[in-house]
Amino acid sequence: MSIGNNIYSLAKELYPICRSITGNGVRDTLSILQREVPQLTLHEVPSGTQCFDWVIPPEWEIFEAFIVGPDGNKVVDFKSHNLHVLGYSIPVDRTLLLDELQQHLYSEPRAPDVISYVSSYYVER
Repeated sequence: MSIGNNIYSLAKELYPICRSITGNGVRDTLSILQREVPQLTLHEVPSGTQCFDWVIPPEWEIFEAFIVGPDGNKVVDFKSHNLHVLGYSIPVDRTLLLDELQQHLYSEPRAPDVISYVSSYYVER
């Protein structure tokens, strides 16, 4: 297999993993990379540890998230793309009016098909 095919296979394996800067997604990703680069040394640093001007945030794990429209169909689903959810967001199970929901949505009007990457490591949103 060519190096290009190897890299593509690795990207296909890594792409669906939901990861940020802490948690099992990072561990899974680094484990896969260590399989490819056995000399890679991994170190874990606990949440809350001060690192220079930064404090390592708590781990965040997500299993399911979606928005259901008034017709009962899922409009947004974490299972279709893990960037559909604000990284480090808090769980919510509520019915909202569209105006209320809009305050919690992120988009780029000039690129309506783009999924914005947004995280909230230190503020509960």
